[in-house]
Amino acid sequence: MAESTSRAPVRSLVVWVPDWPVVALVRESGGNPGEPIAVFDKGVVVACSPAARADGVARGQRRRDAQARCPALRVADADAARDHRQFSPIVARLEEMAPGVQVLEAGLCALRVRGPARFYGGETEAAGALLAAVTEGDLDARVGVADGPFTAQQAARMSTRADRPIRVVDAGRSAEFLAPLTIAVLEDETVDLFARLGVQTLGDLAAIEPERLVERFGTRGARLHALAAGADSRPVTPRTPPPELHREVAFEPPLELADQVAFGMRVAAEEFIAGLGAVDLVCTELRVILTGDRGETSNRVWLHPGTFDAAAVVDRVRWQLAESGKLTSGVARVKIEPEAVDAASHHAVSLFGSGPEQRVHHALSRVQAMLGHRGVVTPVVGGGRWLTERQVLVPWGDRPVTSDRGRPWPGSLPDPLPSTVFERALPLAVIDREGDMVAVDGRGELTATPTALVSANGSRGIRSWAGPWPVIEREWDATRARRAYRFQMVDATQTAWLLVCDGGEWLAEGRYD
Repeated sequence: MAESTSRAPVRSLVVWVPDWPVVALVRESGGNPGEPIAVFDKGVVVACSPAARADGVARGQRRRDAQARCPALRVADADAARDHRQFSPIVARLEEMAPGVQVLEAGLCALRVRGPARFYGGETEAAGALLAAVTEGDLDARVGVADGPFTAQQAARMSTRADRPIRVVDAGRSAEFLAPLTIAVLEDETVDLFARLGVQTLGDLAAIEPERLVERFGTRGARLHALAAGADSRPVTPRTPPPELHREVAFEPPLELADQVAFGMRVAAEEFIAGLGAVDLVCTELRVILTGDRGETSNRVWLHPGTFDAAAVVDRVRWQLAESGKLTSGVARVKIEPEAVDAASHHAVSLFGSGPEQRVHHALSRVQAMLGHRGVVTPVVGGGRWLTERQVLVPWGDRPVTSDRGRPWPGSLPDPLPSTVFERALPLAVIDREGDMVAVDGRGELTATPTALVSANGSRGIRSWAGPWPVIEREWDATRARRAYRFQMVDATQTAWLLVCDGGEWLAEGRYD
């Protein structure tokens, strides 16, 4: 550590986009960047839009506190993959201007400034050229230049504004620049301890003898002292640009028919699969982005039970065109890119084949290609209070997206469950000896003893029954509130029924066969 901290810091340039998780969310899912938006990780705000900050939302707040300050807040979960995916085009543009970019995190990258400064005639001029390369539309980006990436990062974060997006700290002035900054910028677990000891700023920390910090914290103490003193000797480690695995096809004029788009994507799909194969990869999750002539987009991730081939890619483009209602004009552009890849060796066919599973997969995939995305489905048990909610049909190859079965569902039916669940509850009537409809009163009790079930197939006597068991949902929402009662009844033919009385109306939810 002592050897590394003795090296002189290298002049570094850092490009920072404020509130990048919010920017990435708006770019991928759409929406108004001027509305209040907050991105949460483990229930805590990690980024928020300027409109949200104006209403009192801040990083580190709990979700309840943030929504109390801004009831109209748009809430989203953090997604590191989305952040890096949207940041990749910006990094690619920087690498076209100045190779050797290191991505510190999504929305933040660094590079050595020496080469760009020589080419553009100075550090300020290089910062302006790189800023112009990444700024598009209303994107707010900032640039800091200083000795070492840490000081350059603080210059970009702490000393820039939207109307003054560039800050250059002169060589040898890093310690002076960092001295008034709060010690919290170190983002280290020892910050709280330093604060309790009265060390509030980086200047206070730099004034401590480094030997004392090494005695107390070891190599971490030496590292923190070097950062606070402006002696950050970390080199900028350029990334190795990933191979271009995506493919994009533009249609001029835009196409209206799905078959035309699918035909136009055949060559691109084959090139896409071949490009993955050239680096010994296969695609297990595929992202398809459709762009209409009016600028509207349809963005979706498709899964596959095995790996995608060219025909499967074309099928997903066709299915997305058929199912998406977001495109109101002709298709102007289609982009396909791998959302998840795996080593090709993990999916190699064995010498004697993979047995019945492989044959089943090929058969179902062929049927799905002929019938469409929802032509082949598999049943999955999900969570919920009602039987129809728990019975979920998932298209072949898709990941099941269901409610958590393990959560408590007050009012849900315990085992054993009916063997027959009606896709649509069957209407019927439950009557008493006088032929009057039986109902449940406000106290949750039957108005009369049920004696017969009346349906479209006739009337059946009731031999025994049990209930009612209340199912109460969303009482706080007047428009969606529901109060219903379940019953189990056995008719004269020894058939057991699961009935629901909802607002005086009787329905058969299932049957015990």
